Amino acid sequence: MTLNIRIDKFLWAVRIYKTRSLSSEKCRKSQVLINGVEVKPSRIVKEGDIIEIKVSPIVRKYQVLKLLENRVGAKLVSEYIIELTPETELKKLSKKKINFVSFKPGSGRPTKRDRRMIIKFLRD
Repeated sequence: MTLNIRIDKFLWAVRIYKTRSLSSEKCRKSQVLINGVEVKPSRIVKEGDIIEIKVSPIVRKYQVLKLLENRVGAKLVSEYIIELTPETELKKLSKKKINFVSFKPGSGRPTKRDRRMIIKFLRD
């Protein structure tokens, strides 16, 4: 008996996305690809498929090892997928997080000018 599991449910089950609705939304926005092809949330996943997920400056790649029916704990995720994203790409992602605008504690709420600067920074 083979499992037929949808891509949105699979991405949620292996903890790539926090909710299944978020997973479906990312599929609809063409941010998820299977073997280089954009997919809808109802696409069936097979063992050996390469899943690509667009995350702002990079594309993360995973290979499906086994299929599963229910969400698994974080420690068990490595039994079901392998991350194929190169280390150089992952470093780009960590650099983006480091360059976030910081405020001094106790300085209060950001001003309108500060918010505009933050929004401009996040768009770039």
